Amino acid sequence: MFVLELTYTAPLEAVDAVIPAHVAWLDEQYASGVFLASGRKVPRDGGVILAAGEDREEIERLTATDPFVAAGVCAYRITEFLATKTAPALAGYRQQPPS
Repeated sequence: MFVLELTYTAPLEAVDAVIPAHVAWLDEQYASGVFLASGRKVPRDGGVILAAGEDREEIERLTATDPFVAAGVCAYRITEFLATKTAPALAGYRQQPPS
């Protein structure tokens, strides 16, 4: 499981100009089952995405396709963690620590 933290690197006007493309990209990731939750940070200086993926390299390749990245308006910080406990609705995403 991954926490993707976006930090805006450009003024909000530049970010807002790319939001329609970014939202379409988010919709694709939700449809593929990779993204589980997302939203703006408060205060609005970026966003957070909860993602399920096989490995870090896969997630790095995916985030590189975000229109925000192509437009140069954000930077990603990727944190991998083992989701060993979840809400019942996310039970399918529970992970076991390595032996």
